[in-house]
Amino acid sequence: MATQDFDIEQLAAYLHLTPQQIEKLANRGTVPGRKVAGLWRFNKVDIHHWLEDRIGLSDEAELLQVENVLDRSAGPEDDDAAVSIAGMLRPETIKTPLLGKSPRKIISELCDLAADAGLLWDPAKMSEAVLARENMHTTALDNGVALLHPRRPLPDIISEGFLCLGRTYQGVPFGGSRGILTDVFFLIASVDDRSHLRTLARLSRIISDSAFYTKLRDAADPIATIEMIADFEEDL
Repeated sequence: MATQDFDIEQLAAYLHLTPQQIEKLANRGTVPGRKVAGLWRFNKVDIHHWLEDRIGLSDEAELLQVENVLDRSAGPEDDDAAVSIAGMLRPETIKTPLLGKSPRKIISELCDLAADAGLLWDPAKMSEAVLARENMHTTALDNGVALLHPRRPLPDIISEGFLCLGRTYQGVPFGGSRGILTDVFFLIASVDDRSHLRTLARLSRIISDSAFYTKLRDAADPIATIEMIADFEEDL
């Protein structure tokens, strides 16, 4: 069975840093790790969650850096597989308006949307996993967007990595800071941790542009929405 840990050299190669930099980060408690027989070990799941938290706190330049790190860490079979948010969306996985007025209803509605599109085989299991992640720490951002996803990918119940997008006409209380309402919801379903992080980093770069929301609300239909997002990605 493949190890679930990085050592210092492996984590340095993965993050494109030097072993000395990794050791300093570990000694400061900046990167999650533990010592085993006097040597640093870093759990791969913990590292992916640490990167996920970094993505959520990053500005445009930092997001680009994280995205580049993740792209460079791709295996040979993935070298040409650039993440495309527009490519992960389909007209049938976009819904406006969403009718739910609570986190559970919104999440269930998006999971049912994916199931109806033939991308998700167990919408109830996905819905509960996403809700559990929200209860642990909300994915709602201060700009009115929530990036919904389970704590760990669920590859056994999806046909491929995909995105769903939904928007409400009135904001929904979704646990964001300062009582900000959420009206745009992305459901992220990935086959593994790395593809999830790559998707999250790419999506975060798009939604960090305030012009995105104006154009999203002006999009006449799902096809126009996908075309608008594709235009945004071309400018990244």
